[in-house]
Amino acid sequence: MKRKLSKGAATERRRSRRVDLEDMVRLDGVKGERKARAAAKKTREELDQAKAEADAEAEAYAKAGEEDLASSEDSESEAEGEDLEADESEEKVKGSLSKRDQEVMRERNAELDRVANIVPYRNKQRVLIFCSRGITSRFRHLMDDMRSLLPHHRREIKHDTKRNLHEINEVCELKGCNNCLFFEARKRKDLYMWLSKTPNGPSVKFHVLNIHTMDELRLSGNCLKGARPLLSFANEFDVDPTLQLIKELFTQIFGTPRGHPKSKPFVDHVMNFSLLDGKIWFRHFQIVDTTQDAKEIRRALKRGEETVKLVEIGPRFVLDLIKVFDGSFGGRTLVENPAYVTPSAERSEIMKGRGSKYAARVQDKVDRAARSEVNVLPHDPVREVFRS
Repeated sequence: MKRKLSKGAATERRRSRRVDLEDMVRLDGVKGERKARAAAKKTREELDQAKAEADAEAEAYAKAGEEDLASSEDSESEAEGEDLEADESEEKVKGSLSKRDQEVMRERNAELDRVANIVPYRNKQRVLIFCSRGITSRFRHLMDDMRSLLPHHRREIKHDTKRNLHEINEVCELKGCNNCLFFEARKRKDLYMWLSKTPNGPSVKFHVLNIHTMDELRLSGNCLKGARPLLSFANEFDVDPTLQLIKELFTQIFGTPRGHPKSKPFVDHVMNFSLLDGKIWFRHFQIVDTTQDAKEIRRALKRGEETVKLVEIGPRFVLDLIKVFDGSFGGRTLVENPAYVTPSAERSEIMKGRGSKYAARVQDKVDRAARSEVNVLPHDPVREVFRS
């Protein structure tokens, strides 16, 4: 067993170890200083040697240059005749090379001009899509569907007031948009759609009917998000001036600009605008190829059959024209639909019809009482015999 040291002996041993460690560190420091001095002396010697070699090379180069100048002066007179003969052949070679260089430079300049004339893409069509307060879930889903169909749209929070719609022009200016698609909700029942060309107009106000969103319809059609659509219009849009103006607004708002960063280089869906009963019907279809085989396509074309079909995607809705304004969200009224009936008037007529049913029942009671008074039976004496 090891003998346990006393407290004083243990302290003395730790002190001796600390002294030994300090001596070792001191010796290492001395050795390090000696090594550093030796390395510095060696580097100074190497620098002096390199400087001496450089000076010697410079002197040798200067002497060689003086000798070359002297020899060149002697040989100039001898080489003049040879240079004259060589100049003629060099001029011929230079002439042929210059022609090739001119052709190359001409092609290069043409390419530079072509690149310089390429106009960088500028998104000239931006659509601000947002809504007013009081919008319902169905109306909000329709707005989201329109945003998914238009990759060149911009978002904005709900518009607070419903009176001063001219403020929307300032919002469009702040967002950098020159078109606006605004959904205005009234009484949590009626939805109105504004199509406006900001800030100078014109603008069109529609009443939206028969709304069916993409999720609600559960249709099998599908298309690439961001793909550019084909816009299909009925023939009536090319005849009536009002419909021509509406067609131009639809084209600038629903048509995705070519080369837009968020658009895809494909055309696989169609937006159809048709006219029926004085209203505009919107439908959205996918273009589907029934086959990809080239032989089957040629056979079908020979038979006069189509290899392309349309599958509805959604959404679908009906637009009833109310007014066309000269300015953006107001101004002078250009066109007003005389056949338009407000939703409040329609609901009032329905309530009047329900009230007329009650009035008809009361009138029937009065008529029945009057008929009973008129049709009184005469007194029959025979009936008194059987009572006694």
